[in-house]
Amino acid sequence: MTSHTLNDLLADGVRGRHVLVRSDLNVPLDGSTVTDDGRIRASLPVLSQLTEAGAKVIVMAHLGRPKGQVDPQFSIKPAGQRLADLADFPVTVAQDVAGPDAQRLASDLAEGELLLVENVRFDARETSKDEAERLTFARELVALTGEQGAYVNDAFGAVHRRHASVFDVAGLLPAYQGDLVHTEVEVLKTLTEAPKRPYVVVLGGSKVSDKLAVIDNLLGRADHLLIGGGMVFTFLKALGHPVGSSLLEEDQLDVVKGYLKKARELGCEIVLPTDIVMASKFGADAEHEVVAADAMEAGSFGSSGLGLDIGPATAEKFASFIRGANTVFWNGPMGVFEIEAFAGGTRTVAQALSDSEAFSVVGGGDSAAAVRQLGFSEDSFGHISTGGGASLEYLEGKELPGLRALEG
Repeated sequence: MTSHTLNDLLADGVRGRHVLVRSDLNVPLDGSTVTDDGRIRASLPVLSQLTEAGAKVIVMAHLGRPKGQVDPQFSIKPAGQRLADLADFPVTVAQDVAGPDAQRLASDLAEGELLLVENVRFDARETSKDEAERLTFARELVALTGEQGAYVNDAFGAVHRRHASVFDVAGLLPAYQGDLVHTEVEVLKTLTEAPKRPYVVVLGGSKVSDKLAVIDNLLGRADHLLIGGGMVFTFLKALGHPVGSSLLEEDQLDVVKGYLKKARELGCEIVLPTDIVMASKFGADAEHEVVAADAMEAGSFGSSGLGLDIGPATAEKFASFIRGANTVFWNGPMGVFEIEAFAGGTRTVAQALSDSEAFSVVGGGDSAAAVRQLGFSEDSFGHISTGGGASLEYLEGKELPGLRALEG
């Protein structure tokens, strides 16, 4: 079944109508300061199109995990302030989610204005496993729209959740895919259904357990699987190499051995580092050196050393695979990119992707934050996902409730 898009809604006409939008404003904060506004900027185009068309826009979003309680440190207000700074339309932030303040402000909205309600996860019913509780909350959110309301889901990063603002609301109003969701689905279809070869997947991040199902599903699809980040040490240990005090998931060793065997059978090459940046400790002031990946404990730090980045030879090897690819998917940094001494691998991979003419997808979360923090222009990549966990679940082959709810 197909889903209706934002263009369909705009063609139907939105002037004077309340449009309830689920956006992804789950941004990192330092106190009340937004430290990375990438998701807010990504949300702006849909909000701008709706306000320019005369809609009365009501935005729902979550921030962090407040566990169903009002917690000031997870207030949506800093994100709302940043949205107001970037927008060319009026933005108001409600003091509650669907209570008296939100109700009053929603009814007072003029055409072309936007209301952001408080963090939807301040209400425990948003994430409840009880369908009746979620549906009651969804009806309260929908009530903010009055008559002739519509719903737009533009938060791909939440479509893997069966939450009230993502799943249940879509069954109560005419529902549409926002541009972010629509684009994300089309990109991920390309990666899973008809990637142009050679198809290279670059996986990093801290834990191999977070990527198990993705690895399993991509082994039969990708030509080369490049492994970096903290997850690599479980692979190296599975090959019998000592890894010092590096991050290691002992309980995943047999699974990883199985993947190495399966990759050989399917003709997918798993490419592991040949050198590692080892450190005396975790910290910006740590002593560090480059050692061979099969002799990590032979360096200056012995068994107490920990790997915090792929080495320069590996980074260049990964870059050469990327340069030879026609499709590249990258999810997860190659090292602790937040510390300059251990950012080299991630920077080299990002540079290779930036220079590549391949169809390139940067898979959200830490990877997207890394390219921004390291100073790369988002325009130099084919697509930067806003999906995070949702993108990974799509690549795992799972059905995403928020997408299914938009089908009609």
